[in-house]
Amino acid sequence: MTMMMQSSLSVLLLLLLCSLCEAESPAQDQVTLQQDSDAEEPNVRDKREVADTPCRPDINSVVLELRELRDTVSTLKTQLEEQRRTEQVAFGASLGIHEHQGPFNTETTLVYKNIFANAGNAYNPGTGIFTAPVKGVYYFSFSGHHSSDKAMGLRLYKNGQSMTIVYSHSESPPGIRTATNGMTLELVEGDQVYMRLYANTWVYDNGNIHGTFIGHLLFPM
Repeated sequence: MTMMMQSSLSVLLLLLLCSLCEAESPAQDQVTLQQDSDAEEPNVRDKREVADTPCRPDINSVVLELRELRDTVSTLKTQLEEQRRTEQVAFGASLGIHEHQGPFNTETTLVYKNIFANAGNAYNPGTGIFTAPVKGVYYFSFSGHHSSDKAMGLRLYKNGQSMTIVYSHSESPPGIRTATNGMTLELVEGDQVYMRLYANTWVYDNGNIHGTFIGHLLFPM
């Protein structure tokens, strides 16, 4: 789409230059034509003048065309700026807690409150949900950290459907475990992507930023 708009702008600028060139009459050519025609017979001179006279557009028509070209260029510029704005989509966030979250009796949506970037404001730090602003291909990744005396299970969802998971089992004696995963997804405008914590598992975060959720638009479609 961006390439098409750039090509259209190039064509419009070329048409603008052609219109200006056609509207001007080269003075040197007129002098040469006059000098040559003075030495010719009237009939021959008249025929040559008719054949050599350039097709000059009416000045009012040229002005009107220039105004239309200006308006078209302005419209394309606005559309290009809007497209660039919608293509700038990326976020990065962490849980922002300094303790374990969970375990809960049911699967729970995780809210990543500590925002590092949120270009396009597609990620909602109040709900933990990313909403696609444009149709395109996106990449998401996530990480989790926990003490393994209890299991940790994280699931990436798209519109209520599980896309991929990480699961770290409990063990004895317990240790510290970290897991990560990611997925490339094709989304349409309005699709929602978010993370959920498995029932009866937990996840841990602190100032070292162990629990993260990130995503960005790879390219629009």
